[in-house]
Amino acid sequence: GLFRKAILAHLQPEHIVLDLGAGAGIAPHMNFRGIAAEVCGVDPDPRVLDNHFLDEGIVGSGEAVPYPDSHFDIVFANNVLEHVADPDRVFKEVHRVLKPGGWFLAKTPNRYHYVSLIGRITPHWFHTLIARQRGRSSSDTFPTLYRVNDRRTIILYGQRNGFRPHRIDLIEGRPEYMRITSLFYAIGLLYERIVNSASLLKPLRVILIAQLQKY
Repeated sequence: GLFRKAILAHLQPEHIVLDLGAGAGIAPHMNFRGIAAEVCGVDPDPRVLDNHFLDEGIVGSGEAVPYPDSHFDIVFANNVLEHVADPDRVFKEVHRVLKPGGWFLAKTPNRYHYVSLIGRITPHWFHTLIARQRGRSSSDTFPTLYRVNDRRTIILYGQRNGFRPHRIDLIEGRPEYMRITSLFYAIGLLYERIVNSASLLKPLRVILIAQLQKY
């Protein structure tokens, strides 16, 4: 996937990396074990202890990362920022555990996309229902807050916590989340074509990939 490519563009064999919000390890494209020197993971979910993508998994949170200062070359967060309650604390902690010049890479839904808008006005049981229809376990579906999920907000939190925004991409792909009915999928395809037709419509695309560098 595109996020994996973004991580690999910065990853060196001698790097120590942190998967922030690593969870149970259900996304094979987020497996960097054997590519980096060491892959660590932190998640509030105890299943992180059995995550086979990690050399070391620790139960913890982004608000209090259980590692020393300047420990990691890269910290990445795959579909995590939408769940963050205190973005300042998380960005500050990521900055603390990164080495000077280290990278914070994050993939998250764009808050201005219709999927995120629906997510913000619907209850958690609805998200769980949709996840089950898409073949995802309810235990892998977590409450969303969308407090740091757009380009401007990520740059804001990044800069005030010691990060230089290197690149922020917005991408719209096939609307797999709309495969509920053929009508919904057709609407999703139309939306995809519209927002990909002009750069002015980038802010309405679904996937946001941020690359921030510690200074």
